[in-house]
Amino acid sequence: MKDYGTLSQALNKLKLEEGYENDFNLLDEEIELKSENKTFGVEDFDVDKVLRFEGMSNPDDNAIIYAITTSKGQKGVLVDGYGISSGQVSKKMIKKLDLKENRPIN
Repeated sequence: MKDYGTLSQALNKLKLEEGYENDFNLLDEEIELKSENKTFGVEDFDVDKVLRFEGMSNPDDNAIIYAITTSKGQKGVLVDGYGISSGQVSKKMIKKLDLKENRPIN
């Protein structure tokens, strides 16, 4: 398993070394690539990697990075606070981003 270090180090490695150069935003039923004014539904992207970070002293410092590839070939990251199910996100999106699905957690 590759060591990604801290959250900021992981973002740099994913962007500079692995080509996940875009930044996605999480919406209710899709993800958004604001720089290109595009959105992708749950069927239009794959989660390649999930990296989980836990704060050393403060539980509020928890975060998850999703390395994503869209059906159009755009690669990028989605950073979310710990617990995707805590917000107003559709059940389909929760299932798509679920950490328990068959993908490696680093």
